[in-house]
Amino acid sequence: MKIAVSSEELNLEARVAQRFGISPYLIIVDPETMEFEAAPNAGSGGKPAAGMQAVVLAISKGVDMVLTGYCSPTAMKYLADNGIDVVTGVKGTVAEAVAQYKKQVYAISMRSK
Repeated sequence: MKIAVSSEELNLEARVAQRFGISPYLIIVDPETMEFEAAPNAGSGGKPAAGMQAVVLAISKGVDMVLTGYCSPTAMKYLADNGIDVVTGVKGTVAEAVAQYKKQVYAISMRSK
């Protein structure tokens, strides 16, 4: 599994960017190993279609999940159409966001047993 987190900087201790489409970076994280890649977002300048550039980046990196503060309905639709789930309202650092996601997934999997 790969998780993309909208990020203000290039590392796991960076703050989660609050707007997916114009975040400076997407941090692509393997939640099991916490290995990551920082991918610059070409849409970070806020020009028209900025969100679509972030969507294309997420798809091209083969992510399964996006964690962010906010994702526009249009970007969310295109992500969903490509099998990518989105969690919004995320705050804190990239590492904290991934840890919280892992904790929630574990709790859900334990309830279903």
